[in-house]
Amino acid sequence: MRSMKRFGTDALATPANFITLGRLLLAIPTLFLIERDGSTWLTWGLWFFLCATDSVDGWMARRDGTTRSGAFLDPIADKVLTLGGFLALVSRGDVWWLPVALMAARELWISIYRVVAGKKGISLPAAQLGKFKAFFQMLTVGGFVWPVTADIEWLTVGLLWFSVALTIVSGVDIVRRGYQEAKA
Repeated sequence: MRSMKRFGTDALATPANFITLGRLLLAIPTLFLIERDGSTWLTWGLWFFLCATDSVDGWMARRDGTTRSGAFLDPIADKVLTLGGFLALVSRGDVWWLPVALMAARELWISIYRVVAGKKGISLPAAQLGKFKAFFQMLTVGGFVWPVTADIEWLTVGLLWFSVALTIVSGVDIVRRGYQEAKA
């Protein structure tokens, strides 16, 4: 027997959406702290909290019922957090602009691609590879702001380029899935 979900797909005021909106609001001061202070325990603590709540709002949405508003807001919160974190690190001079530009270009391209595919009736929800990408992007920014790892250049730069690779591979995967669905 299927369990009853508390919220339908059109619901707006859900616990998961409130957490997502809170993540968006708390991201702003956290990104300013990254840009201003870089690697500090406060910055890392806020970053860790924001990243951990990404899993919490996803779990709550699956438990209570996913909504269109949540499906729209959660990826925006993830992109604001990750790309904002990377841009703050670029602004500080801690990260080279090229890997961040590659990730930002992929995010823009895939967002446009999903809209175009959606107009053709093709749905391209996040796959497991995209979730790994988001996790490693968050982990990478975390590595740059965690005082324990911030000065371990081989680790932070390695994570950065691994995140870039995952970002590109997951983008190619989305295009491949769209192409296969269009052919079907």
